[in-house]
Amino acid sequence: MCGIIGAVAERDVVPILLEGLKRLEYRGYDSAGIAIIDYQSRSLERLRVVGKVKELENRLKQMSLCSPTGIAHTRWATHGKPTQENAHPQISRDTVAVVHNGIIENYLPLRLELERRGYEFQSDTDTEVIAHYIHYFLQQAKDLATAVYETVQRLEGAYAIGVISATEPQRLLAVRRGGPLVIGVGIGEHFIASDVAALLPVTQRFMFLEEGDIANVQRDKVSIINFAGRPVTRSLHTTQIQADAVERGEYRHYMQKEIFEQPRALQNTLENRIYQGRVLEAAFGPKAKKLLDKIDAVQIIACGTSYHAGLVGRYWLESLAKIPCVVEVASEFRYRQPLAKPQTLVIALSQSGETADTLAAVQEAKRLGFGPVLVICNVAESSLVRVADLVLMTQAGPEIGVASTKAFTTQLLALLMCTVVLGRRHQLSKEMESSIVAAMLTLPNVITQVLTLNEPVKQLAEQIASHDHALFLGRGIHYPIALEGALKLKEISYIHAEAYPAGELKHGPLALVDSEMPVIAVAPNDALQEKLKSNLQEVHARGGQLFIFANHRAIMQPSDYIKIIELGEVNEIISPIVYSVPLQLLAYHVAVIKGTDVDQPRNLAKSVTVE
Repeated sequence: MCGIIGAVAERDVVPILLEGLKRLEYRGYDSAGIAIIDYQSRSLERLRVVGKVKELENRLKQMSLCSPTGIAHTRWATHGKPTQENAHPQISRDTVAVVHNGIIENYLPLRLELERRGYEFQSDTDTEVIAHYIHYFLQQAKDLATAVYETVQRLEGAYAIGVISATEPQRLLAVRRGGPLVIGVGIGEHFIASDVAALLPVTQRFMFLEEGDIANVQRDKVSIINFAGRPVTRSLHTTQIQADAVERGEYRHYMQKEIFEQPRALQNTLENRIYQGRVLEAAFGPKAKKLLDKIDAVQIIACGTSYHAGLVGRYWLESLAKIPCVVEVASEFRYRQPLAKPQTLVIALSQSGETADTLAAVQEAKRLGFGPVLVICNVAESSLVRVADLVLMTQAGPEIGVASTKAFTTQLLALLMCTVVLGRRHQLSKEMESSIVAAMLTLPNVITQVLTLNEPVKQLAEQIASHDHALFLGRGIHYPIALEGALKLKEISYIHAEAYPAGELKHGPLALVDSEMPVIAVAPNDALQEKLKSNLQEVHARGGQLFIFANHRAIMQPSDYIKIIELGEVNEIISPIVYSVPLQLLAYHVAVIKGTDVDQPRNLAKSVTVE
C-alpha cells in the first residue's frame, strides 16, 4: 500500500516530493509525511498528517520548508494505529529520518534491545526501530552508508527503506528487500520511489533496484552494494511513459489496459507479504495472530465478481487448509438468519469497499455474533476497510473499467494467501506452504505468457460475437472461473451467457445445445479432465460449437466445430487465476467487435452503493 519518494538535488525538492505522493495515492494510505534537511542548521524538519496528501499540502503552504534533500511517505497502518505519531518519516534523535514500506518481523526484540541502550520510542511502529538502529551505528561508524548496512543485517522481513541524515545532507540511502524501489536519474540530481509513476514529472531514466540492494544516492552519482557488501551495477532504463500521458496510454479501453496490467498488479500484491518461503501473517494486521488462532471455520460474503473469487477460495480453504467454508452472496446473507459462531472468520470481498450489500452483510455478521471480519479490498480508504478487524489490501491499482479484471485476480491471490495463513494452524505442512508460495511467485511471469494469446483469443471472439447466447462449462475449482467468464461476457457484450458445472449438462442445459450455441469450456489438465472430456463429447455429439481453453490439445482434436486455445502446463494451485485471464480477453474482444461501451456498460456502476 505505502508509497515512498525521496530526492537529493541542487533545487528545492519539496514540490517534487509532494507531487510524487499524489501520484502514489492509488496505493492506499491513511497518513502522509515529509522530512527535509536544513543545510544551514544541519537539522531535520518534519511534517506529518493523518489523512490525505491534500491535508499535507495545505499544511506545507503555511510553512517555509525548503531543501535540496528530503524524503516523503504515504503510510497504511500495520504496526500502530493511523496517528500522527505513527506516521512516517520516523526520526531518531533529530538526526536520522526513515521512510519504510513492509514489515520488520523481528522488531519487538530489536526494540527491547534499543530500549536497553537508552532509546525512547515515540511510536508503535516497527519503522522507528530502523531509525534508532541507524542512529546507533552512525555514532560508531560516523558514516551513514555503513550505519545503514549494519542495520539491515539485523532486520528480518520484507521491506523497502529510504534514509536521510542531518550529518550528511547531500546523501540519500535506499534499501530493497522484498519491496519495490527505483532510482530516478536526473542531471545533477537523483531520486528514489516505490513506483516509476511518482517520478515521471522529473525524469524518464530509471535504475531498478534488485533484491538485497543498498543504494548510496548522491546528486552526481549512485553506488550500489548488496547485503554481502559487494559492489553491484544496475542497468539504466529509459521509459516511454510521459508524465502527462492519457491514463489509457496505448490502450483503446481501460478494461484492456487493466487486463494487461495484471502481471504488475499480482507482483505488487505479493510484495512485502512473502519472506523465506512463507506468507507473513502480519500483512493482515497487528492483531492477525491473536484473532486467527481461534478460527475453525470461514464464512465468505461478496457480490458479483468478488463472489466468484470467494467460490474459488472455498475450494482452496477446504482442500488445502482443511477448514470448512461457506460462501454466500451478500444480499442473501443479510436475510437468511445464518447460525453464528464466534470461531468463524468472516471474509468480506469487495473491489471498491463501498458495496452496500457487502457492508450491510458485515454489519449483520457482527450483530449476529460471528468471529472477526477480514476484508480483502482494493481501496484503502473505503468504508468496508474501516469496519474490519483485519485487512489484506490487494495492490491492483486504480481499476476504472466497470468489468473487474485485475481486482479479481488479485483477490484470488489474496484468498490463496489467506488459505496459507489459516492452513498452517490446521493441517497445512511447511513443505506444502513453500510449494504454494513458490507457485504464487511465478504468477506474474505466467500471466505475462498467457497475455501473448491475445491474438488467438481475438480470432475466437470473431466467431462468438455474432451469437446471442453462450454457455460456459467448468468442473471443480474451475466452475467459478466459468461463472466469471460468463459474467464478463454478459456485462460488456450484452450476450446472454450462463455457466454450469459440466456434470450438470445432462440435467437440463444440454437441451439448449445446437449448432448456434457456442460452448466455452475451461479444461485444465487436472483430476477432473477426463470427466470434463466426456461432458464435452456430449456437446460435440449434438452439433455444439466448442471453444476450449486447455493445457494442450490432448483433450480433443481440433476441427471446424472444436477450437482449442492452449495455455501450456500450469501449476494446479494457481490454475484458476491463470485461466481467468483468457476469458477476460475473450469478453473484451467480443464487446469491441459488437461496438458496446466496454468501460461503462449500460445499467452498471463500478461501485454499487445501493441495495
